[in-house]
Amino acid sequence: MSSEFAFVGILAVFATLLPVAGLAVAWLVRPKKPNPIKQSTYECGIETRGEAWVQFRACYYVFALLFVVFDVEAAFLLPWAVAYNQLALYAVVEAVIFVAILALALVYAWRKDALRWT
Repeated sequence: MSSEFAFVGILAVFATLLPVAGLAVAWLVRPKKPNPIKQSTYECGIETRGEAWVQFRACYYVFALLFVVFDVEAAFLLPWAVAYNQLALYAVVEAVIFVAILALALVYAWRKDALRWT
């Protein structure tokens, strides 16, 4: 039993040390010659004007969240669709409930005009 936990501990140590070692080596061998031109903001060769902090409209975030929700829906329904023939009735009912909840969310977003890109 303890050997199984030892394996997990060794894996956790290596999973921590490997990225830290890579970042440390990159920090040691990087060129260290800062100057004002290298420190300035670069945006496709165009000089920046005004503030860099711009507020975006909330509809962009809502649209992105809706995309993520329905993308995750596809990821959850794929294994269900692959194993459809081996599933019991309660699994089919659960999948139908899951799709119904997402359909209600889509109807709600549609009524709130969250899908309108204006």
